[in-house]
Amino acid sequence: MKYVIVLGDGMTGRPVKALRGKTTLEVARHPHLDRLASLGHLGLVDIIPKGMLPGSDIGHLSVLGYAPQRYYSGRAPIEAASMGVSLGPRDVAFRCNFVTLAYEKKGRWAPSAGRWDPGAPEGRWVMKDYSAGHIQTREAKRLIDRLNKKLGSRSIRFYPGVSYRHLMVWKNGHLPQSTTPPHDITGQPIARHFPKGPHVDLLNKLMIKANETLKGNPTQANAIWLWGEGKAMTLDRFPVKGGIISAVDIVRGIGVLAGLEVIKVPRMTGFLDTNYKGKVDFALRSLKKNDFVFIHIEAPDEAGHMGDHKKKIKAIEDIDKKIMAPLLKGLESLKPYRLLVTSDHATPVCLKTHSSDPVVYVLYQSGDEGHKVRCFHEREAAKTGYFVSQGTQLISQLFAS
Repeated sequence: MKYVIVLGDGMTGRPVKALRGKTTLEVARHPHLDRLASLGHLGLVDIIPKGMLPGSDIGHLSVLGYAPQRYYSGRAPIEAASMGVSLGPRDVAFRCNFVTLAYEKKGRWAPSAGRWDPGAPEGRWVMKDYSAGHIQTREAKRLIDRLNKKLGSRSIRFYPGVSYRHLMVWKNGHLPQSTTPPHDITGQPIARHFPKGPHVDLLNKLMIKANETLKGNPTQANAIWLWGEGKAMTLDRFPVKGGIISAVDIVRGIGVLAGLEVIKVPRMTGFLDTNYKGKVDFALRSLKKNDFVFIHIEAPDEAGHMGDHKKKIKAIEDIDKKIMAPLLKGLESLKPYRLLVTSDHATPVCLKTHSSDPVVYVLYQSGDEGHKVRCFHEREAAKTGYFVSQGTQLISQLFAS
């Protein structure tokens, strides 16, 4: 038996006013997903455990069967594993986004506190774009080099990732009390969202100094944002030999920690222009020697964060046309197989950020014959009455004998 998971990041959503109250998943055309929904087991699943923040880190751990309450120590340590960055027991890793801040009103920094002077109008800087215009990886690496030269030290080191997603490690550092994901504050003043806690002066100074360091570069990256902190993390070995395909370090890092092969596909971007064909080709090739493969597609999540329902519809339709169609065709020669399609969380365009809403899933086994024509979207999944209360249960259903 071959086992496949296709995960459309943030694919589930909420009704959109511009779409007359329908979700992007309802409006998008996805005949192959609809066929699976008609033949297989369609329902809703609570991926994010109660009390935990919705994110790809928590969501992917759940989908792969790892209880986040037990294993999770932070987002950045997972990405460090993907990037081959070794963390000592007292080191703290941070996700380091390149972002675009917009200047609104005149005011003065209070660098020692990492916040505005009391007399300066709050809201001088606004989080315009959490991705710095989806900066190209090549350009981002040059900026990481600049940060290391100007701000790096024995205790602080920056590591390049993909596009706007990078890493900073504070050796023998301190965990802040809290940080804020930049995609949660798009369009909002940043002054209230700096890292908080008793040991954050260094972090806030770095963010302020980075703004100066990045001046004059030709990209939209005029600042960094530190968040997703944590210390080194471990996972039990995944029960089936297989591989994982993703453009983003958070997903690849979970694969590394779980003992899965991280399959390198050229020209993966984490956006609408990613190499869909390459993902399918490499996945099918992997299944000839292994029994499991996980295919991650980031584009729906990015479109959701942008608040762009047209881009999210395109991302969903691309998954159906460019992933599902060739994948299902290729799996015909690898029968029997089981296929799970789901999301790690919802990213509604109306929110521009993640939510803990239940997400749609379909579980199909080759040879299944459905009895009802169904569509792959939220309302249809709710009608079936099938509801999985814990995301970690999905993997048990996938591997059930």
